[in-house]
Amino acid sequence: MFTSLSLPVLLLIFSIAAAIVWKAGIALSDTTDVLDKRFNLGEALGGTIVLAIVTNLPEIAITISAAMSNKVELAVGNILGGIALQTVVLVILDAVGIGKQNTLTAEQSSLVPVLEGALVVTMLTLVVMGHQLPGDLGFARLTPDSVLLLGAWVAGVWLVGKAHKGLAWQTTLPAPSPKKKPSDDDKRSTGKSLLIFGLAALATLAGGVALEESGDAMSKQLGMDGVIFGATVLAAATSLPEVSTGLASVRNKDYTLAISDIFGGNAFLPVLLVLATVISGKPVLPTAQKSDIYLTGLGILVTIPYLYGALFRPKRQIARMGLDSFVVLVIYLVGAAGLFIIAK
Repeated sequence: MFTSLSLPVLLLIFSIAAAIVWKAGIALSDTTDVLDKRFNLGEALGGTIVLAIVTNLPEIAITISAAMSNKVELAVGNILGGIALQTVVLVILDAVGIGKQNTLTAEQSSLVPVLEGALVVTMLTLVVMGHQLPGDLGFARLTPDSVLLLGAWVAGVWLVGKAHKGLAWQTTLPAPSPKKKPSDDDKRSTGKSLLIFGLAALATLAGGVALEESGDAMSKQLGMDGVIFGATVLAAATSLPEVSTGLASVRNKDYTLAISDIFGGNAFLPVLLVLATVISGKPVLPTAQKSDIYLTGLGILVTIPYLYGALFRPKRQIARMGLDSFVVLVIYLVGAAGLFIIAK
């Protein structure tokens, strides 16, 4: 449908979809915060499961469509291509959302983000290993790598939930920044919060799919390399839900929710490879291109500095961002330059 449209019309659709996704992301963050408190999920678990999955609804839709049309390589590229850039959203939150007064990881008073980041590294490592398996290794629409991916994600989410109830050791950390005073959102009924959450989720889904489809059509008309466009411009556009929900979470001083949304989404995305395998009935990871695996490795590299940041909680800033965020930005820029080289 989008391929027959002119470039100005595609640009208009792209812009409108971006605005819808942005506004929906703010509503998702606000209602997730309320629902976390009502159902006693905690910021970390709410970000790992609820917000992370909902902000990735466009990726879920694209994966299902690609697998049903037997274009599994498109699904793999879509899933793995944007994880590294989605992590860079934390750099934006650190530089723009926190400001000069502190850094994003220094505002943390919990080590749960370390568990979530470790889960991301685990999932992406399994992706790299699964890519090496034979293409005909499968049984009952499942493959060893898909079983391991699903099992690792479930175990990781269970551990995050267990950590929410209390870790087995104690440490003394500076008191976290005070929470905002109860707002009108906090007084909203659970039913109304669920309704707004559902509508915002649908808007995110529709807007995200429109972003991806119009963006893909624009890249073809402009003659851009599909891998480079997908890993840069399109990945940035489809990260808008995470940017808007993250900024809203930081504004509400829900710093753990902001980080959990990013790490939770990055850990969940490889699970969609399992969905693609089940729908298509054949292994999908062997179809991954060299650039996909390269970006998977880059996703691991940009996650690790935040694990150290969550432990050391650096207060030093460089260009209005924490030292860990600055390192992540440098790694991503160098990695993106490498992508242009291997994509030739």
